[in-house]
Amino acid sequence: MAAQFGRRLRKGAATTAVAAVAVAALSASQAPGVNDHGRQTAADATPSPDASASDGSATGNSPYYTDLPPLKSPNPSPSTGTGTAAPGTTEAGIPATVLDAYKKAETALNEAKPGCNLPWQLLAAIGRVESGQARGGRVDADGTTISPILGPQLDGNGFALIRDTDNGAYDGNSSYDQAVGPMQFIPSTWAWAGRDGNADGKKDPNNIYDAALAAGHYLCRNNWDLSDQKDLDRAILSYNNSREYLNLVMRWVEYYRKGTHEIPDGTGTLPDNRSDDGAGASPSPSTPNTPNTPNTPNTPAPGGSKPKPSPKPEKPGGGTTTPQPPTDPGSTPTTPPSAPPTNTDTVDHLEDAGTAKLTAMAGDAFTKRISTRAETKAGKAVGKVRVRFTIIGDTDTTFTGGENVATVATNSSGVAVAPALQAGEKTGGVTVRATVVGRTVAGLDYTATVTERAADALARTGDAALTCTPGGEFANQVEVKATYGGAVADGVAATATLIKSADDPAVADKGPYFKDADGKAVRTLKALKTDAKGLLKLPKLYADDTTGTFLLRINTAGGATLTVELTVAAAETSSPSPSTSPSA
Repeated sequence: MAAQFGRRLRKGAATTAVAAVAVAALSASQAPGVNDHGRQTAADATPSPDASASDGSATGNSPYYTDLPPLKSPNPSPSTGTGTAAPGTTEAGIPATVLDAYKKAETALNEAKPGCNLPWQLLAAIGRVESGQARGGRVDADGTTISPILGPQLDGNGFALIRDTDNGAYDGNSSYDQAVGPMQFIPSTWAWAGRDGNADGKKDPNNIYDAALAAGHYLCRNNWDLSDQKDLDRAILSYNNSREYLNLVMRWVEYYRKGTHEIPDGTGTLPDNRSDDGAGASPSPSTPNTPNTPNTPNTPAPGGSKPKPSPKPEKPGGGTTTPQPPTDPGSTPTTPPSAPPTNTDTVDHLEDAGTAKLTAMAGDAFTKRISTRAETKAGKAVGKVRVRFTIIGDTDTTFTGGENVATVATNSSGVAVAPALQAGEKTGGVTVRATVVGRTVAGLDYTATVTERAADALARTGDAALTCTPGGEFANQVEVKATYGGAVADGVAATATLIKSADDPAVADKGPYFKDADGKAVRTLKALKTDAKGLLKLPKLYADDTTGTFLLRINTAGGATLTVELTVAAAETSSPSPSTSPSA
């Protein structure tokens, strides 16, 4: 969140005390699930490996609004959203377009990743904390913010240090990254997490439909199930890696779960407090607002000039910093000389860190993972560097969770281990490229191989004899089950052929046969495939007028073979019973 968000009330020590009382009061007013479980989750939560090893966070751990939900429960009956909001309702309500974007994102994720169980209330909670619901719903008819929403530049001066990764394309800053849009994605995360939520052919972080859908996919990665509190905690922490953030988002989730109502776009209120507000700082200058009018950041002053952003308050740990406005795209900002080199600045190249051969059958997860080490020019390992793994080329193989990009931080040994790969149905080679986020060094390519689904064993599911009379129809159909390593082998390609003999696998020219769509005799069936249970049931078999014993051979990808015996014989005739002579 940036100084551009609008009015920020920076209060003194009294504010801290008031906030503490408000927290206690809210806790007392919340439902048991929030009063106990929610608070315990925040206190006990620690960043999961997935959270801390991702992009750091979706927002780069930028500041966020810390205002608590109202003590009074929201109106559970949604309004039409067409009238003027009643006094006091704007704080609890959600602007119509913003609410629509959250609900559409929930629907899309329920279809794309049903196991995630994403609730729209989670998106609403994050949108509230990150941008005050897109500055109270100041969006146009397509859902794009009226003016950009930018967090402070992440220059290491009181914030994280993330040098420019997008050449200013999203944030207008070619020196440092800034969180962008109503869901506050940093450019390096949007580069892989961005989505087109309103089907206009663009992925725009300033569009609430795009940003909400991207946030949904971001929260649903790693196969997280958000109906499970532990996974929900991990997902929220991965968005902004702070226990306080987790606790606050969960309070808003529970608040919106109790009900909310729709309000007209542009009539929402902005929060007052931000996570980087310090004690003892004077209030920021602001433009007075009329009732039901959202705060408008950076309102041009008479003459076309803009008010200067207020000084950055003193941080609790000491020292003061000054948040910077977004850089003019036409200017060329320079790096402050005081900014020390980061670990990323010292990376000279990437090296493989002992990655084993990467092979998996279509539809299976790869058992081995890619390991990459970041090194200096002298070959020294570099820790705490973000390495991005990107699956490139025409393939449906993804990382576990369905994404084709994953960003992982190197450990103290300089090694980043990519998430496991999940093979798709397209077979062949798959290229995964490792690059350093925020540093232009040569990428490192890895090749993974997807082989076709296979079976190593076939067996009939029944033992009934397969017999028929000349010119007749076999009463029983042939059904087999395919396995691989003892497990069900589903989706395995197979062929079935009536062969001449055990020693001659050529296609027979007489004896039993199948029928094609036109009713003509065929003795080879191709493009067969086992079902989800590994079963393959062949069509009915018919017999010509040739009697004898015949062989049906079934082969699968992977080398499994089964030979089935078929018998064609004339029906047995019973001998006439002896006649008796009539009595004399």
